[in-house]
Amino acid sequence: MNLVLILIGVITFIVLATSRFKLHPFLTLILAAFIAAFAYGLPSSTIAKTITSGFGGILGYIGLVIVLGTIIGTILEKSGAAITMANCVIKLLGKRFPTLTMSLIGYLVSIPVFCDSGFVILNSLKQSMANRMKVSSVSMSVALATGLYATHTFVPPTPGPIAAAGNLGLESNLGLVILVGVFVAAVAALAGMLWANRFANAEPDGEGADELKTQNEDYEALKQSYGELPSPFKAFAPIFVPILLICFGSIAAFPSAPLGKETLYDVLVFLGQPVNALLIGLFLSLLLLKSNKKIEEFSERISQGLVVAAPILLITGAGGAFGAVLKATPIGDFLGTSLSALGIGIFMPFIVAAALKSAQGSSTVALVATSALVAPMLGDIGLASEMGRVLTVMAIGAGAMTVSHANDSFFWVVTQFSRMSVPQAYKAQTMATLIQGITAMCLVYILSLFLL
Repeated sequence: MNLVLILIGVITFIVLATSRFKLHPFLTLILAAFIAAFAYGLPSSTIAKTITSGFGGILGYIGLVIVLGTIIGTILEKSGAAITMANCVIKLLGKRFPTLTMSLIGYLVSIPVFCDSGFVILNSLKQSMANRMKVSSVSMSVALATGLYATHTFVPPTPGPIAAAGNLGLESNLGLVILVGVFVAAVAALAGMLWANRFANAEPDGEGADELKTQNEDYEALKQSYGELPSPFKAFAPIFVPILLICFGSIAAFPSAPLGKETLYDVLVFLGQPVNALLIGLFLSLLLLKSNKKIEEFSERISQGLVVAAPILLITGAGGAFGAVLKATPIGDFLGTSLSALGIGIFMPFIVAAALKSAQGSSTVALVATSALVAPMLGDIGLASEMGRVLTVMAIGAGAMTVSHANDSFFWVVTQFSRMSVPQAYKAQTMATLIQGITAMCLVYILSLFLL
């Protein structure tokens, strides 16, 4: 019982330090690792080595993937590629299904671009569509936000799911995580869109709501600010070519060798390694550079991407350090045995991630910390298989959606840009994320019944 009390104390420290005292998650997780190490009685001579090995170990597997993915996302964001993606979806679906169109745009854009940035970029497009189609701005805002949120928490190369996959030993099989994540995220996005439709007759009631009627002009100005927009191939290729390569690499590496063991196998396995695939994506993103001094522009985008990637790398590494300490203690075996007796299995990662997300606000921190926490006990709760680990990532992702409210930066981005009051945003956006998380978790449970 003392083992559990110590763990509860450490988790409480993480929640209070990040939410109440606003301590950076990197330092919080490092301190949590030291606190756990001393509390569980690890030999003092091994504590520093365990923490540094855990920090370096996870970044050795996944650090370059995070950096390359973030740089690609930055180039896509700055080049207007997100606008091109949105226009392609509008042409595909037309004006018949406005909230579905908005949800699908968010779903695609948030694979390479952070959901916060994606909403800011697409906000004027969303409002312009709402005005032209005579659709509720609130409904369209929630559809966009939930579409963005779905792939943000489930689909690599978004850093949160990548870090969780790395902590759970899936760094060499991201293709399977992507394949399952795309499906789970689609269902979560659909759930969010259906909830958004409940607000078809609602209008924003926050400060500045009347200004939204001018957003048609804002969208045209936004398009013009990017100059000539990239073609659909240039916009989609840097992210979808690497994803396809990673997926084909995973398929080729299946034990049944569906593609044989000859030259094709060697090529696909090489190109399907996440670092190699994303490096190809980075080269494809060069097609999006517009200035005459492309090398200088490329270097600037890399610098901007590194600035974005740095805190994510630090949080991911700190999560790895925390996980390494927990693996060195008996808590994994104890909790695994106890939870197996309770029979909650796949729901345990969801509950922990949801508690962390709701308490401290960051989906990435919830993904990193929860995956580090549950990694030592996967064998004891029957999730040690490859598919068991993948579904654990999905369960953690579902928890990391539940819920977005006032301590989450994304909540305020959606609220402020949509001109919703806080009470209205709780009814529309926060409830949408609750429904998304629960729906996704129910799907993960159903998948576990058939795949485990």
